[in-house]
Amino acid sequence: MANDDAAVLASVGSRLRALRRQNGSTLSRLAESTGISVSTLSRLESGERKPTLELLLPLARAYQVPLDELVGAPPVGDPRVRLKPISRWDSTIVPLTQHPGGLQAYKMIISVERCDPEPRTHEGYEWLYVLNGRLRLVLAEHDLVLRAGEAAEFDTRLPHWFGSTGEAPVEILSLFGTQGERMHVRAKPRGA
Repeated sequence: MANDDAAVLASVGSRLRALRRQNGSTLSRLAESTGISVSTLSRLESGERKPTLELLLPLARAYQVPLDELVGAPPVGDPRVRLKPISRWDSTIVPLTQHPGGLQAYKMIISVERCDPEPRTHEGYEWLYVLNGRLRLVLAEHDLVLRAGEAAEFDTRLPHWFGSTGEAPVEILSLFGTQGERMHVRAKPRGA
């Protein structure tokens, strides 16, 4: 890692010189616009002076380039989260939360085969939102069918089960909190 940092710092001087020449500027004009002395600029370009943030910021402004471009920073890693689906209970479950504890979010694709209710209970609170298809929800004495765009929330200590209606697969979003956290949807107040 230290060798990588040294290589990045060593290449700053040649980048600065190339930018100055590309802009058709002289060391004197650059010194006037940045407030950095001609000798310091010359030593930066030749690699005799180590670049610091205090020197690079005015240069980035003068050249109108991001600081990353001046130092040749490596590209940022891929920001995509690689989700690993889990197959369980005739469903494909995609965890959308990467940290343990607290509220957990899942996208679930429930197969048409999951249509025979087997109510269970456990600690927690669940919120379900139907993305596509029809979801059958058995909750205590209720037997409901939710369509795309509908949501339900319930205490998982009540006997419950959810699955397909037997007609087609169903896709849902699920938010689950083992400590009984409830989902609160906040709406913008009227007149705001």
